[in-house]
Amino acid sequence: MPEPVVNLRDLLAGKERDHGGLGTILAHRVFARRPGGTGADFIDLAVLPPGTSIGRHRHGADRETYVVLDGGGLMYRDGEEFRVGPGDVVVNDPHGEHGLLNDGERDLRLLVFEEGPGERRAG
Repeated sequence: MPEPVVNLRDLLAGKERDHGGLGTILAHRVFARRPGGTGADFIDLAVLPPGTSIGRHRHGADRETYVVLDGGGLMYRDGEEFRVGPGDVVVNDPHGEHGLLNDGERDLRLLVFEEGPGERRAG
């Protein structure tokens, strides 16, 4: 029997001050790789209401990619700030510093993919 249909509105949970950021974002881990599996370590859906942020932070040897689905904001990556909006794909390289602020008037929605050391990007 197939899994029941669920809506992300019912799955999103609050994350206060994510990576030291502002306010409370909403997030849900859509996918997590099983031990020994291949592919992405995880895929998260994140919603940043206006005035909230994912604080500036660094990861280890993993690569984290943000895919902006809706809304917009101010991205920080390795010493640079730039605007992001729907359709933008931002690759945060291993050991790089990054963060994202929703300085707009509507929700910023994004997917976050993480791949560990040794994984290869398609393309």
